[in-house]
Amino acid sequence: MFRVAIAGFQHESNSFAKVPASLDRWKAAGILHGQEIVNEYETSTATIAGMLARLKKESDIEIHPLVFTRLMPMGPMTVEATEHIMDLMLKELSEKGPWDAVLLPLHGAAVSDKYLDADGEISEKVRALVGNNVVIGTALDMHANVSQKVVANADIVTVYQTNPHLDTFEQAFHCTDLVIKTLRKEIRPTRCLQMPPLIVNILQQGTSDEPMAGLLKFADEVRQRPGVLSISISEGYPYADVPQMGMAFLAITDNDPALAEKYSKEIADFAWSLRVQLNGHGTPIKAALEEAKKATAWPVVLFDVGDNVGAGTPGDSTFVLHAAQEMGVTGIMQALADPDVVKKCIALGVGAHIDFLIGGKADDMHGAPIQIIGTITAITDGKYSEPKPSHGGFRFYNDGPSVAIATDSGNKILVTSLSAMSSSLEQFRSAGIEPLDQKIIVAKGTHSPRPAYEPIAKKMFWLASPGASTADLTNFTYKNRRVPMYPLEPQTTWS
Repeated sequence: MFRVAIAGFQHESNSFAKVPASLDRWKAAGILHGQEIVNEYETSTATIAGMLARLKKESDIEIHPLVFTRLMPMGPMTVEATEHIMDLMLKELSEKGPWDAVLLPLHGAAVSDKYLDADGEISEKVRALVGNNVVIGTALDMHANVSQKVVANADIVTVYQTNPHLDTFEQAFHCTDLVIKTLRKEIRPTRCLQMPPLIVNILQQGTSDEPMAGLLKFADEVRQRPGVLSISISEGYPYADVPQMGMAFLAITDNDPALAEKYSKEIADFAWSLRVQLNGHGTPIKAALEEAKKATAWPVVLFDVGDNVGAGTPGDSTFVLHAAQEMGVTGIMQALADPDVVKKCIALGVGAHIDFLIGGKADDMHGAPIQIIGTITAITDGKYSEPKPSHGGFRFYNDGPSVAIATDSGNKILVTSLSAMSSSLEQFRSAGIEPLDQKIIVAKGTHSPRPAYEPIAKKMFWLASPGASTADLTNFTYKNRRVPMYPLEPQTTWS
């Protein structure tokens, strides 16, 4: 029997977000062991589900889920959290080994106060622990800042190839399939990673939109060529201030390193030729609200790019609501994180009329608190599930205790205890608010809300909103990134 371990953590760390990913937050999110991992993810379409599904097709493989944890994006991981999680993984791998293969469900954009390349660090530590004869595979997020350290220490690396991330299961399944073939000595993977000094703007990262759609189509053509085992394009995560930040292009071939180098360079060259089109700009908040106000078909969806919870922001930005109030625009539905207000509302109960300052409290980057006057219409535990395909393949969500408020001005506000992504219509339906009945919906995110909101939207606008995930990268002071990089240094060259 082949013994295969699963151990990992997933975090997308925003170097500019002010709330750190501390150990208490990881513990509150849940550090899962053994069967707990299977219970949480087997019925989803997330990374671990794909790994489990492929392993279970083999009768001679023992599956050992050891430890896994994931935390919503926020600031970098603290030293305490980093050491605790990595030590836990290494302890489990050491005590329950030996292993024939190890699967690492990582994200690829984890940054800690101790390691700028946290994913590379754990990959290297696992390799040192298990030795060179054990096959290691990892399936990364498309926003991974893929490092040479990850590729050097993992035999197989795959990357989601959709944004919104709807192929998480498939890429993890593919990764695991190649690990099994390597384990059986049916293939001998050889890898090459290209890292041109290129940033793709968050607004241009939708893979069903050009120019990414054309780039991925070209990569798919290369993927069909003889000798190719896997081709991956990573869009990178521009809010992580690390040397490996930016796009990356990985080719894995069967015992042919020259071919891997040739094909990875070919795709990277094609991306470089698209660098101007890969830049983008959002719509000013007031201009988008004016268009929404004039609309004759609803809902109109406004994506609050600057407060993209999936990119590490607190989810309490009030810029849109302040602008709407100033302009006299009503009929808005949105979520705001404010745990203190949730506690006060729960104490008052459903039906109470409230007058609170809500949002804009987590930091100084996401606006000032806004006065909300209205009636509490629902109180929930903030837990809901999404039956349809969603960003990242996750099924179960938890926004913490939440309250729905119908404002006297005609808005519907869902106040959550935790920073909440707008990845599912069930977020609002679970609190008695029907998104289809709304005029204007403000979704916290850039591409992650699209599977939920694109099918119902009559118009969509991506906002040039401020915040820790704004599309305008000139707002950030980088200390660790490569210089030069396009488009921050427009004259950047690459050969």
